[in-house]
Amino acid sequence: QVQLVESGGGLVQPGGALRLSCAASGRIFRFNVMGWYRQAPGNQRELVATITSGGTTNYAGSVKGRFTISRDAAKNTVYLQMNSLKPEDTAVYYCNLKSSPFDYWGQGTQVTVSS
Repeated sequence: QVQLVESGGGLVQPGGALRLSCAASGRIFRFNVMGWYRQAPGNQRELVATITSGGTTNYAGSVKGRFTISRDAAKNTVYLQMNSLKPEDTAVYYCNLKSSPFDYWGQGTQVTVSS
């Protein structure tokens, strides 16, 4: 079993920045993909960014150039640096770890971008 604990959400003004963290614990296989997804009210959950255990990243088009995903393998932690935040980035952000055939989710952290 794997546990994912997110932190770093909050309220920020448009144009501001936040950094999300997700610490994984438990039985983590060497080859995995960690990432961030988000869900706004009335919308489906959508991919924000992912990073493989080898360091390959993937971003949604709406965040490319503004968000950066990274990971610290020694700490089993993934980060999401979010810059130039927009009101449309407001959502609950969920950490995810995929290691076939398993798929784990964190509890989510609220990010609100508002003046």
